[in-house]
Amino acid sequence: MKLENNKLNEELTEEDKGRSPIVYILALFMILLLILWIVPHYKIKIDPEPKNIPSKEDILPEKIDFVERNSTIFARSQFIELIDPNDPLIKQTASKVASQSCDSGKVCQAKAIFYFVRDNFNYVSDPETEYIESAREVLATGGADCDGIAVLLANLQEAIGVETRFVFIPGHVYVQIKLEDALKKYKTQDDWINLDPTCSYCEFGEIPYQNIESRKTYV
Repeated sequence: MKLENNKLNEELTEEDKGRSPIVYILALFMILLLILWIVPHYKIKIDPEPKNIPSKEDILPEKIDFVERNSTIFARSQFIELIDPNDPLIKQTASKVASQSCDSGKVCQAKAIFYFVRDNFNYVSDPETEYIESAREVLATGGADCDGIAVLLANLQEAIGVETRFVFIPGHVYVQIKLEDALKKYKTQDDWINLDPTCSYCEFGEIPYQNIESRKTYV
């Protein structure tokens, strides 16, 4: 009886040995399929990209009213006075861009708003006396210099609950935002994200190379 059991065990062992390469190959194939499914899904979740970002003609009314004012700014701190994310037009514009471009998620929505401003509003130089457009003015005219476009971008980001600040370098201003869920590759050393909407080739988190080492003031 013992000999028969040993013989049976030997036969099973030989059979298992014969099947093991196939089993391992199938197991490896299933693992690879699982990885191929999980990795893109995980990447989309942590670094979502907006789709079908609307143009300004798609979402803005034909006529936009704005208040005439003295727009000459003498101090950089006065830029904060131009932030009004509760303005109904600003709120509606931000919500339309975010909802039409993303299923959900603050990172995707912040990206969508950046690309919306970068791709829809033209850079227009100001006269020598510095004139700072309000966000409503930029929406109405479709263009401004770096100051006005930065003001528009900051307002739209604030309207979806994203913290912003202005970054001043010699002859230029752009925006930084704070997004805890964004990937580290987008962030500066102090965890802010650069957004320069007047740079047509800059992606989310990028500024022109020549501006990286410029002396910066934050407001």
